[in-house]
Amino acid sequence: MNNRFNEEQESLSQQLKKRTKAFAIRIIQLYRALPKTGEARVIGNQLLKSGTSVAANYRAVCRARSKAEFTAKIGVVVEEADETAFWLELIVDSGIMPLPRLQELIKEANELLAIFAASKRTARNSRY
Repeated sequence: MNNRFNEEQESLSQQLKKRTKAFAIRIIQLYRALPKTGEARVIGNQLLKSGTSVAANYRAVCRARSKAEFTAKIGVVVEEADETAFWLELIVDSGIMPLPRLQELIKEANELLAIFAASKRTARNSRY
């Protein structure tokens, strides 16, 4: 049974690696589509850093060697996902881009944030 659990966990981590990489690519595409104004570039640079960091830092989570390391690294992913959601909301709220254009990306950012926040809580509260 433990083998099956490990296989399921590995499969889930592979799915999340692919999902976070696809998210990073969508962030890059959005960055390229932003208007060439000063404020859009400043916010875009912040978005680009945090949005691509979600994928990069999740890969580091998958290489964690201990529960403490996993918990610390997943915490970084949560922070980056939350920051990315903030920058996406700011792009809409400031009128840089309309909500319909970013709605699916905002939804994905919030879903990833929820997944990683739950994972952090589970890791922090588990005994093993």
